Amino acid sequence: MPLTTEIPETWRAPAARMAERLRGLDRVLVAAHVNPDGDALGSMSAVGWMLRALGRECVLYSPSGVPGYLSFLPLPRTLLTSLERLPFEPQGLVLLDCGEPQRLGEELASALHGCFAGLPGINIDHHLGSDGMGTSGNWIEPAAAATAQLVAYVCLAAGLRPEGPLGEALALGLVTDTGGFAHGSTTAAVFRLAALLGEHGCDIPGLREKLDSNWSPARMALWARLMQRVELACDGRAALCLARLDDLRRCGALKEDLEGLVEQFRRLRGVEASALLREDAPGVCKLSLRSTGDTDVRSVAVQFGGGGHRNAAGGTLRMEGQDALDAVRAALCRLLRGRERG
Repeated sequence: MPLTTEIPETWRAPAARMAERLRGLDRVLVAAHVNPDGDALGSMSAVGWMLRALGRECVLYSPSGVPGYLSFLPLPRTLLTSLERLPFEPQGLVLLDCGEPQRLGEELASALHGCFAGLPGINIDHHLGSDGMGTSGNWIEPAAAATAQLVAYVCLAAGLRPEGPLGEALALGLVTDTGGFAHGSTTAAVFRLAALLGEHGCDIPGLREKLDSNWSPARMALWARLMQRVELACDGRAALCLARLDDLRRCGALKEDLEGLVEQFRRLRGVEASALLREDAPGVCKLSLRSTGDTDVRSVAVQFGGGGHRNAAGGTLRMEGQDALDAVRAALCRLLRGRERG
């Protein structure tokens, strides 16, 4: 039985189109959003392995590099952090897990309007708010749990088996963007895909071990410090925290050490929405939002120029830390009290 039968019927046609477009590319630059999470890096790696299997040249690019906590993932080739020393002049682009050029980083966003303008490219993403930025094909599917889920279906449509490092890359995206199969986006199709990866040799429990058991003392110290500062608002229905630059400095921690912290705030009994603000520079804060059920935190992120999904969203606030915290607290409380009235 062909593996294409594992693709949900409504997604078979777009998966086939993307596979056809992918086959038509060579000397490909593969990129995703800056500060890649597991879904972004896993999707990039998976596409790289797919291109290699198809006999194509490719390069992976991210200006922020590979996060330390994801350094275990096998990549098809070294990920480059600059466009200045590419091994070839790109003749095609694959842009993943974001739908807006600015999220790719300033260097690549500028190149898309400059030296890369007009290059054939495809864009695969599962975030709301964009029609896609691919010049030869876009697959933007907000119903997907992860971009890696869509990439997996492209893999199957291309006649490739999701095994070895390719399977591990797909599993990484699937596991991380579903919160370990705990988020509301975890559908029956997600479980079927996870089972397929397992059948092809992917050790998902081993992958979880690599993700969950690689903390540094600095990360432990940072989480302990911030856990003591979590504040509750809106009668305990919202939990918020501000991570200042000084917090990271005092703990010897990196920005990536905050990955996953905002999800922990939701573990407080009665909390429906949580927010973590990370001070990136004076007057600039990165916002991460999480929620449960029908609580739509994307509507809050949009107020600050961000976006995402109903239960996982974010953005950037150009405010001082305390002002940003106050603004997000007020927005979350408006959301939660509006749900009461509704």
